[in-house]
Amino acid sequence: MHPIFTHQRMPDVVDTILGKVPLGGDFQVYAVQAEIALSERLSINATKDGYIVFDPESTLEDSDGWANIAAGLKYAWLYAPEDRLASNIQLLYEIPMGNQDVWQGEGDGVFIPSISTLKHLGDFQLAHQFGFKLPVDNDTESTIFYTSAHVSYKLTEWFRPLVEVNWFNVIDEGDGGPRFEPQLGGALPSVIAFEAGDLVNWGASNAGLNRNFVTAAAGFRVPIPNSSIDLGFAWEFPLTDQDQGLMEDRFTVDMVIRF
Repeated sequence: MHPIFTHQRMPDVVDTILGKVPLGGDFQVYAVQAEIALSERLSINATKDGYIVFDPESTLEDSDGWANIAAGLKYAWLYAPEDRLASNIQLLYEIPMGNQDVWQGEGDGVFIPSISTLKHLGDFQLAHQFGFKLPVDNDTESTIFYTSAHVSYKLTEWFRPLVEVNWFNVIDEGDGGPRFEPQLGGALPSVIAFEAGDLVNWGASNAGLNRNFVTAAAGFRVPIPNSSIDLGFAWEFPLTDQDQGLMEDRFTVDMVIRF
Protein backbone atom coordinates (compact mmCIF):
# COMPACT_ATOMS: atom_id res chain seq x y z
CA MET A 1 0.00 0.00 0.00
CA HIS A 2 1.25 3.45 -0.94
CA PRO A 3 -0.44 6.55 0.57
CA ILE A 4 0.59 9.76 -1.22
CA PHE A 5 0.09 13.47 -0.59
CA THR A 6 1.00 16.01 -3.29
CA HIS A 7 1.04 19.79 -3.07
CA GLN A 8 1.56 21.47 -6.45
CA ARG A 9 2.00 25.19 -6.99
CA MET A 10 0.83 26.50 -10.37
CA PRO A 11 2.53 29.19 -12.52
CA ASP A 12 1.42 32.80 -12.22
CA VAL A 13 0.52 32.74 -15.94
CA VAL A 14 0.02 29.95 -18.51
CA ASP A 15 0.17 29.80 -22.32
CA THR A 16 -3.04 29.91 -24.37
CA ILE A 17 -3.81 30.82 -27.99
CA LEU A 18 -5.07 34.13 -26.57
CA GLY A 19 -1.70 34.90 -24.96
CA LYS A 20 -0.54 34.58 -21.36
CA VAL A 21 -3.49 34.09 -18.97
CA PRO A 22 -3.17 34.53 -15.16
CA LEU A 23 -3.56 31.42 -13.00
CA GLY A 24 -1.42 31.01 -9.85
CA GLY A 25 -2.59 29.20 -6.75
CA ASP A 26 -2.12 25.50 -6.08
CA PHE A 27 -3.81 22.14 -5.79
CA GLN A 28 -3.48 19.11 -3.52
CA VAL A 29 -3.96 15.40 -4.23
CA TYR A 30 -4.70 12.82 -1.52
CA ALA A 31 -4.31 9.32 -2.94
CA VAL A 32 -3.50 5.68 -2.21
CA GLN A 33 -1.79 3.38 -4.69
CA ALA A 34 -2.03 -0.38 -4.12
CA GLU A 35 -0.58 -3.61 -5.47
CA ILE A 36 -1.84 -7.13 -4.72
CA ALA A 37 0.37 -10.10 -5.68
CA LEU A 38 -1.42 -12.98 -7.41
CA SER A 39 1.82 -14.93 -7.85
CA GLU A 40 5.57 -14.29 -7.74
CA ARG A 41 5.35 -12.54 -11.12
CA LEU A 42 1.74 -11.38 -11.57
CA SER A 43 -0.07 -8.67 -9.62
CA ILE A 44 -3.08 -6.35 -9.69
CA ASN A 45 -2.00 -2.72 -9.61
CA ALA A 46 -3.95 0.50 -8.94
CA THR A 47 -1.91 3.64 -9.63
CA LYS A 48 -4.41 6.52 -9.84
CA ASP A 49 -7.26 7.44 -7.51
CA GLY A 50 -7.82 9.90 -4.69
CA TYR A 51 -9.24 13.33 -4.01
CA ILE A 52 -8.18 16.64 -5.61
CA VAL A 53 -8.51 20.10 -4.05
CA PHE A 54 -8.02 22.80 -6.70
CA ASP A 55 -7.34 26.38 -5.52
CA PRO A 56 -6.31 28.77 -8.34
CA GLU A 57 -5.78 32.50 -7.75
CA SER A 58 -7.18 33.74 -11.08
CA THR A 59 -9.31 32.81 -14.12
CA LEU A 60 -10.46 29.36 -12.96
CA GLU A 61 -12.80 28.42 -10.11
CA ASP A 62 -11.95 26.83 -6.76
CA SER A 63 -13.19 23.24 -6.77
CA ASP A 64 -12.64 19.79 -5.34
CA GLY A 65 -13.61 16.26 -6.30
CA TRP A 66 -12.56 12.69 -6.99
CA ALA A 67 -9.92 11.71 -9.53
CA ASN A 68 -10.40 9.02 -12.14
CA ILE A 69 -9.35 5.49 -11.16
CA ALA A 70 -6.63 3.61 -13.09
CA ALA A 71 -6.03 -0.09 -12.42
CA GLY A 72 -4.86 -3.22 -14.22
CA LEU A 73 -2.32 -6.04 -14.31
CA LYS A 74 1.47 -6.10 -13.97
CA TYR A 75 3.64 -9.06 -15.01
CA ALA A 76 7.36 -9.52 -14.27
CA TRP A 77 8.58 -10.93 -17.57
CA LEU A 78 12.15 -10.72 -16.25
CA TYR A 79 12.84 -11.72 -12.64
CA ALA A 80 16.49 -12.38 -11.76
CA PRO A 81 17.09 -11.74 -8.04
CA GLU A 82 20.53 -13.31 -8.30
CA ASP A 83 21.47 -10.47 -10.67
CA ARG A 84 19.45 -7.87 -8.71
CA LEU A 85 17.46 -7.22 -11.89
CA ALA A 86 13.75 -7.18 -12.69
CA SER A 87 11.50 -5.84 -15.43
CA ASN A 88 7.73 -5.84 -15.83
CA ILE A 89 5.05 -5.04 -18.34
CA GLN A 90 1.89 -3.34 -17.16
CA LEU A 91 -1.49 -2.55 -18.68
CA LEU A 92 -3.82 -0.14 -16.87
CA TYR A 93 -7.22 1.24 -17.78
CA GLU A 94 -8.17 4.69 -16.51
CA ILE A 95 -11.90 4.76 -15.81
CA PRO A 96 -13.51 8.19 -16.43
CA MET A 97 -15.44 8.26 -13.16
CA GLY A 98 -14.01 11.37 -11.48
CA ASN A 99 -15.49 14.86 -11.08
CA GLN A 100 -15.52 17.33 -13.98
CA ASP A 101 -14.85 20.22 -11.59
CA VAL A 102 -11.25 18.94 -11.24
CA TRP A 103 -10.70 17.93 -14.90
CA GLN A 104 -11.75 14.28 -14.54
CA GLY A 105 -14.65 12.11 -15.68
CA GLU A 106 -14.62 12.85 -19.42
CA GLY A 107 -14.00 10.70 -22.52
CA ASP A 108 -14.29 6.92 -22.85
CA GLY A 109 -11.27 6.03 -20.76
CA VAL A 110 -7.56 5.62 -21.44
CA PHE A 111 -5.40 2.49 -21.81
CA ILE A 112 -1.91 2.88 -20.30
CA PRO A 113 0.64 0.23 -21.34
CA SER A 114 4.16 0.53 -19.90
CA ILE A 115 7.45 -1.28 -19.27
CA SER A 116 9.49 -0.75 -16.09
CA THR A 117 13.00 -2.00 -15.28
CA LEU A 118 14.87 -2.03 -11.96
CA LYS A 119 18.58 -2.77 -11.44
CA HIS A 120 20.78 -2.64 -8.33
CA LEU A 121 24.48 -1.84 -8.79
CA GLY A 122 26.21 -1.95 -5.43
CA ASP A 123 24.49 0.69 -3.30
CA PHE A 124 22.88 2.33 -6.35
CA GLN A 125 19.34 1.61 -7.51
CA LEU A 126 18.49 2.43 -11.13
CA ALA A 127 14.92 2.45 -12.42
CA HIS A 128 13.34 3.34 -15.73
CA GLN A 129 9.78 3.33 -17.07
CA PHE A 130 8.22 4.27 -20.38
CA GLY A 131 4.69 3.99 -21.64
CA PHE A 132 1.78 5.51 -23.49
CA LYS A 133 -1.59 7.04 -22.64
CA LEU A 134 -3.90 5.79 -25.39
CA PRO A 135 -7.46 7.15 -25.24
CA VAL A 136 -10.23 4.78 -26.28
CA ASP A 137 -11.63 7.72 -28.28
CA ASN A 138 -8.40 9.06 -29.75
CA ASP A 139 -10.30 11.83 -31.55
CA THR A 140 -11.25 13.35 -28.19
CA GLU A 141 -8.39 13.13 -25.68
CA SER A 142 -4.69 13.55 -26.38
CA THR A 143 -2.36 10.60 -26.99
CA ILE A 144 0.77 10.90 -24.82
CA PHE A 145 4.15 9.17 -24.52
CA TYR A 146 5.90 9.34 -21.16
CA THR A 147 9.16 8.15 -19.66
CA SER A 148 10.90 8.43 -16.29
CA ALA A 149 14.43 7.70 -15.04
CA HIS A 150 15.33 7.29 -11.36
CA VAL A 151 18.61 6.92 -9.45
CA SER A 152 18.88 6.44 -5.70
CA TYR A 153 21.84 5.65 -3.43
CA LYS A 154 21.98 3.78 -0.13
CA LEU A 155 23.99 6.38 1.77
CA THR A 156 23.20 4.73 5.12
CA GLU A 157 20.79 2.04 6.30
CA TRP A 158 18.22 4.71 7.04
CA PHE A 159 18.79 7.39 4.37
CA ARG A 160 18.66 7.05 0.58
CA PRO A 161 18.85 10.25 -1.55
CA LEU A 162 17.34 10.12 -5.03
CA VAL A 163 16.98 12.08 -8.27
CA GLU A 164 14.50 11.63 -11.12
CA VAL A 165 13.76 13.03 -14.58
CA ASN A 166 10.30 12.76 -16.19
CA TRP A 167 9.23 13.54 -19.77
CA PHE A 168 5.73 13.79 -21.25
CA ASN A 169 5.30 14.17 -25.02
CA VAL A 170 2.01 14.83 -26.82
CA ILE A 171 1.96 12.51 -29.85
CA ASP A 172 -1.51 13.45 -31.06
CA GLU A 173 -3.60 16.38 -29.81
CA GLY A 174 -7.22 16.06 -28.71
CA ASP A 175 -10.11 17.70 -30.53
CA GLY A 176 -10.44 20.67 -28.16
CA GLY A 177 -14.17 20.05 -27.81
CA PRO A 178 -16.23 21.48 -24.93
CA ARG A 179 -15.47 19.51 -21.75
CA PHE A 180 -15.27 20.06 -17.99
CA GLU A 181 -18.17 22.53 -18.09
CA PRO A 182 -17.76 23.73 -14.47
CA GLN A 183 -14.51 25.44 -15.56
CA LEU A 184 -14.81 28.24 -18.18
CA GLY A 185 -18.03 26.69 -19.47
CA GLY A 186 -16.04 23.85 -21.05
CA ALA A 187 -13.98 26.14 -23.31
CA LEU A 188 -10.52 25.43 -21.88
CA PRO A 189 -9.55 22.48 -24.19
CA SER A 190 -9.94 24.76 -27.21
CA VAL A 191 -7.73 27.60 -25.93
CA ILE A 192 -5.02 26.10 -23.68
CA ALA A 193 -1.66 25.56 -25.45
CA PHE A 194 -0.39 22.43 -23.64
CA GLU A 195 -1.46 19.24 -21.89
CA ALA A 196 -1.40 18.95 -18.12
CA GLY A 197 1.19 16.26 -17.35
CA ASP A 198 0.44 13.17 -15.31
CA LEU A 199 -2.89 14.07 -13.70
CA VAL A 200 -5.11 15.62 -16.40
CA ASN A 201 -5.87 14.97 -20.07
CA TRP A 202 -7.83 17.95 -21.41
CA GLY A 203 -7.88 16.83 -25.04
CA ALA A 204 -6.35 20.21 -25.85
CA SER A 205 -6.42 20.87 -29.60
CA ASN A 206 -3.47 23.29 -29.38
CA ALA A 207 -1.19 21.07 -27.29
CA GLY A 208 0.99 20.66 -30.37
CA LEU A 209 2.28 24.18 -29.74
CA ASN A 210 4.06 22.86 -26.61
CA ARG A 211 4.33 19.10 -27.02
CA ASN A 212 7.02 18.46 -24.41
CA PHE A 213 6.84 18.80 -20.64
CA VAL A 214 9.97 17.77 -18.71
CA THR A 215 10.53 17.79 -14.95
CA ALA A 216 13.29 16.88 -12.50
CA ALA A 217 12.94 15.82 -8.88
CA ALA A 218 15.23 15.44 -5.88
CA GLY A 219 14.39 13.81 -2.59
CA PHE A 220 15.05 10.91 -0.27
CA ARG A 221 13.62 7.73 1.21
CA VAL A 222 13.88 6.71 4.87
CA PRO A 223 13.30 3.03 5.74
CA ILE A 224 11.83 2.64 9.22
CA PRO A 225 14.04 0.21 11.21
CA ASN A 226 12.52 -3.17 12.10
CA SER A 227 9.41 -2.57 10.01
CA SER A 228 8.04 -2.99 6.49
CA ILE A 229 7.49 0.76 6.12
CA ASP A 230 9.54 3.45 4.46
CA LEU A 231 8.86 7.16 4.04
CA GLY A 232 9.67 9.41 1.12
CA PHE A 233 9.86 13.06 0.13
CA ALA A 234 10.50 14.68 -3.26
CA TRP A 235 10.63 18.23 -4.65
CA GLU A 236 9.83 18.36 -8.37
CA PHE A 237 10.17 21.29 -10.77
CA PRO A 238 9.86 21.82 -14.55
CA LEU A 239 12.88 21.89 -16.87
CA THR A 240 10.71 23.17 -19.71
CA ASP A 241 9.00 26.59 -19.52
CA GLN A 242 6.73 26.54 -16.49
CA ASP A 243 4.17 28.66 -18.37
CA GLN A 244 3.67 25.64 -20.66
CA GLY A 245 2.36 23.41 -17.88
CA LEU A 246 0.49 23.43 -14.57
CA MET A 247 3.63 23.10 -12.43
CA GLU A 248 5.70 25.81 -10.80
CA ASP A 249 6.89 23.13 -8.42
CA ARG A 250 5.54 20.09 -6.57
CA PHE A 251 6.14 18.61 -3.13
CA THR A 252 5.28 14.95 -2.58
CA VAL A 253 5.24 13.01 0.69
CA ASP A 254 4.54 9.29 0.60
CA MET A 255 4.67 6.07 2.60
CA VAL A 256 5.22 2.52 1.34
CA ILE A 257 3.71 -0.23 3.50
CA ARG A 258 4.51 -3.86 2.63
CA PHE A 259 2.39 -6.73 3.94
